[in-house]
Amino acid sequence: MEALGVRLAFGPVASATALAFVLGGIALGTLSGLTPGLHVNNLALLLASVAPAVPGPPRFVGAAMLAAGVVHSFLDAVPALALGVPDAAMAATALPGHRLVIAGRGREAVRLSALGSGLAVAFAVPLAVPVTRGMTVAYPVVRAHLPVVLGVVVAVLLLTERSLRAVSGGVAAFAGSATLGYATLDLAPAAPLDAGGMLTPLFAGLFGAPVLLEALSGSGVPEQDDATVAVSRRSVTVTALAGSVAGAVVGYLPGVSAAVAAVLALALVPDSTEARGFVVATSGVNTANTIFALFALAALGTPRTGVMVALREANAPVDLPLLLATAGVAGIAGFLLVLGVGDRYLRAVGTLDQFRLSTSVLVLLAGVSWLFVGWVGVAVFAVATLVGLVPAQFGARRDHLMGVLLGPLMVGA
Repeated sequence: MEALGVRLAFGPVASATALAFVLGGIALGTLSGLTPGLHVNNLALLLASVAPAVPGPPRFVGAAMLAAGVVHSFLDAVPALALGVPDAAMAATALPGHRLVIAGRGREAVRLSALGSGLAVAFAVPLAVPVTRGMTVAYPVVRAHLPVVLGVVVAVLLLTERSLRAVSGGVAAFAGSATLGYATLDLAPAAPLDAGGMLTPLFAGLFGAPVLLEALSGSGVPEQDDATVAVSRRSVTVTALAGSVAGAVVGYLPGVSAAVAAVLALALVPDSTEARGFVVATSGVNTANTIFALFALAALGTPRTGVMVALREANAPVDLPLLLATAGVAGIAGFLLVLGVGDRYLRAVGTLDQFRLSTSVLVLLAGVSWLFVGWVGVAVFAVATLVGLVPAQFGARRDHLMGVLLGPLMVGA
């Protein structure tokens, strides 16, 4: 292994230093994951901006960034489950996780999310090597035909809708979000914090604000039942494996989100319970993406996530043994944190006034948009919110709103 330039062991001091940086990253990932509206990409770019001032070897700073990204991918499911829960009468158009919360199965959803993410780490590490080798060969072909590949993804999303009305809503959502993305993604307005980008107001408006608006008249998080997982271990394992494989799609194929990849993954697991399967698959995709993106950076030199971009901007070396160990430690920490915090988060949100809570988070999202993109960001956030309301009006999935990235990539590739 020495001939390959891989160092497999640290001395006691170096190991303690590395662990301290990883624990710091875990703390930051916990804070960001539980904060509504703070995307992991914003966290990564903030870390990259302060990385030069952090004392310590760049590879340890990189390990802290990766740890933050992995833990964030576990914990961001918690506010997604607890916030924006609509009235029970709207359960049919609610997000899959919210449907479980409305039915009193939020504690189960927390555990399903933790299992999806935890199993994804376990599956992604051994899968990453053969997948990376395959993608090293296939990527030039995929890149040369990217509009066609992405067009197939869009077609599959539309064809898997349950009604013609939903398909129409999906087309409208895709067209509206694609137009918005094409018009705004290249803007770079002045902002108080130089660590954002147009994705902040776009994603907050398309995916966050509509859910909160729909929840203004809701009764919030109802009393939750026990935490028993109502699906078999085999179903959870197979769905998490499908999510891990789909995570490779997100890791190597630009513009494809975790939710989009989860839809593709569930198509491979037809016996999976829809809402529960979606929670497991989405969590698995989200976390596996971090592992696959790391290998994509090492093999292809292409950063596919904000964390990988931050690693490159911070001049942190891609030390795979260190970073894989970091991902393992952060994965264990993320799993335990979701289980420890999730139930308390649901209970705390359940005691709050839903209208005030949703309004406060909407103001927070607008404020984050202003911090990262200035007043232009607030305007984009408002327009994106209007576009984000379209899918629910037609009973369509919100995944079609990823046209905000897919559309411009299909046109510009």
